[in-house]
Amino acid sequence: MIYIKDLTVQHGNFTLSIPKLDISHGTYFVILGHTGSGKTVFLEAIAGLRPLQSGEVWINGENATLRAPEKRKVGYVPQDYVLFPFLNVYENIAFGLKEVHCRCLNVHEKVNRYSELMGISHILSRSVNSLSGGEKQRVALARALVLTPKVLLLDEPLSNLDLQTGKHLRLELKRIHQELKVTIIHVTHNQLEAEEISDQIAVISNGKIVQVGPPKEVFFYPENSDVSDFIGKPNILNCDTCKRVGQGLVEVECGNLHIIVPHDEDTPVTRIAIFPHDIFISDMPFPGPSINRFKGMVAEINKKGDGVEIGLKVDGQILRSEVPISILNDTGLVIGREIYLMLKLRRIKIY
Repeated sequence: MIYIKDLTVQHGNFTLSIPKLDISHGTYFVILGHTGSGKTVFLEAIAGLRPLQSGEVWINGENATLRAPEKRKVGYVPQDYVLFPFLNVYENIAFGLKEVHCRCLNVHEKVNRYSELMGISHILSRSVNSLSGGEKQRVALARALVLTPKVLLLDEPLSNLDLQTGKHLRLELKRIHQELKVTIIHVTHNQLEAEEISDQIAVISNGKIVQVGPPKEVFFYPENSDVSDFIGKPNILNCDTCKRVGQGLVEVECGNLHIIVPHDEDTPVTRIAIFPHDIFISDMPFPGPSINRFKGMVAEINKKGDGVEIGLKVDGQILRSEVPISILNDTGLVIGREIYLMLKLRRIKIY
């Protein structure tokens, strides 16, 4: 569906350079990288909103390099949605259809169809200024989808939403992708979001694609230091014993640690992986059941970008956790201090 060849885009002092990239029809493709790594520039190049220094952009088997944005059959939802404040929800969704002179009857039918798909039929008459962040995102998606694009480009679509709304919209995006079979290119800096929603992930760093593959391959088998530094190396634990404790759950013994792991198969679990950002820490015991909750000691503290990597000594093993620097400041953690940690059950992986 998308073929990139020898693409170079200059943006100030920054250069996006992609020698080759193939994205298959119907793929949910996520571009994952830090802020400033070139994600938005990449989307704008595909959409025709950014001039190329060199290279070609092919869409659905046709060279679209010199085509105007409106001729590329690409839907684009920018990070700030760009809804028209002087139009209500219905008029925002219908705007593109009227621009291409769609017949009035078809406009009404299409707006109704895609507003139902996005669950916003009940707010069509409302002003966009009265909408929540989640509602604005749905309107922006409906406005892009109503033109039946061959490719849908999403620029950090969940970054402005609260945690619960973002989680719900992740599920909605997957549902829409499966229902419409549209090729989606979704850029984000959120690793959890990328892992949960993608068929394929491309990690971008300093304007270059440094690894492409399915989520499990990218997260567990980074090809270079750029990827491993960004993703974070998982904690890998060898399991001495494994026993079933419930439907879809097993208990593994890793040294002196007894850990509950999601596992539906009959094969024994011999190794597990836990990413640093899935180990939560606190200076107080966590409330609730004692499952996957342990007491440890801070053994190392290393600043890493906007966060902190903390080495935790737990029953003779070192586990590494990554937390925002604010957590370190709030808890006043120092080496040698006692700490409580919790492993997020559904984020523990069979390695």
